[in-house]
Amino acid sequence: MRDKDRLIRVLVVEDSQTARDLLLAIFASDVNIQVVGTAMDGEEAILRAQRLRPDVITMDIHMPKMDGLMATRRIMHLAPTRIVIVTANTVREDMDLSFEAIRSGALTVIEKPSLINPESCERVLQTVRLMADVQVVHRWKSTGILKPSLIVDRLGGSAGTTQPGSITAGVQRRKVVGIASSTGGPAALAIVLKHLPVDYPLPILIVQHITRGFAGGLAEWLNTQTPLRVMVGQQGQQVQAGTVYLAPDDHHMQINDNACLNMVNEPPYKGLRPSANYLLSSLARVFGPQGAGVILTGMGDDGVEGMDLLHRAGGLTIAQDEQTCVVFGMPREAIERRAVDYVMGIERIGPALLQLAVPATGNLRK
Repeated sequence: MRDKDRLIRVLVVEDSQTARDLLLAIFASDVNIQVVGTAMDGEEAILRAQRLRPDVITMDIHMPKMDGLMATRRIMHLAPTRIVIVTANTVREDMDLSFEAIRSGALTVIEKPSLINPESCERVLQTVRLMADVQVVHRWKSTGILKPSLIVDRLGGSAGTTQPGSITAGVQRRKVVGIASSTGGPAALAIVLKHLPVDYPLPILIVQHITRGFAGGLAEWLNTQTPLRVMVGQQGQQVQAGTVYLAPDDHHMQINDNACLNMVNEPPYKGLRPSANYLLSSLARVFGPQGAGVILTGMGDDGVEGMDLLHRAGGLTIAQDEQTCVVFGMPREAIERRAVDYVMGIERIGPALLQLAVPATGNLRK
């Protein structure tokens, strides 16, 4: 972990001089951040990452010689570092490369700052400050199912009796799955969803914390990672089996008694809108024991209140384990709240959701 008493040392990787100068000016405005170097292409970034050992790298994605995706892969192999992808959110190719970079170890993606958008400049500073305290992850390790003594197994048997990969004991038919994820979430979601077939008989609703303007790009990228159909949810949309719905920008997403999506403009939860608490709470209220909730990698505690309500309502609840999380904050909080039935490695969660996929005998309406 970084020594929190010293400056955050940043390497800026950007081929555009205008964009690079703006990033340097933004970082110069924060006395707790020190730019230790710059690079104009991926090859130079690799060399300077190894020599300078920065705390955080801001990485452009589309560059000459070597793009940000390949540079991220090489840096995470040679000199693992916290990497923030900084890209133009309007370019589809850049978005795809950005999410592939997250799969390769980058922590998050944000839009390139602009002088005409002060909020984007502040977001760069805020993101670097937050990511500087994330533990550097080399690569995920595949793990089985964890059953710590603090987790109450409500599916039958005592803690530790379930075989890896199995959650069948006492499982009821479920009608819907809700997922909460944040830092490291896009890559985790891709791993979970790749295991589910095109005829998966349940809808999946997801709240992923992501920079405004990137939800659509994430949906398009996830469509290339799973047989399921992935889209950004819309107000009043009735959810369908085999479809994944991402919460849209700046709206809390809920599901109502008619299995339709409801977008809510209530205040942010600890600065977050969408918040997974709204989604998981609605699953608890509408579906109770016929709902399932999953909480993945992310900092903070978003989703924990909703997960607790779903757990108390008899729904099945799963948390990603510490070994495979980029940030264990959200899952840890859910576990400590005793709101989780199972703690699983990320590769196990998709197969576990398959076990809930009892074909529906009608629609989802209550």
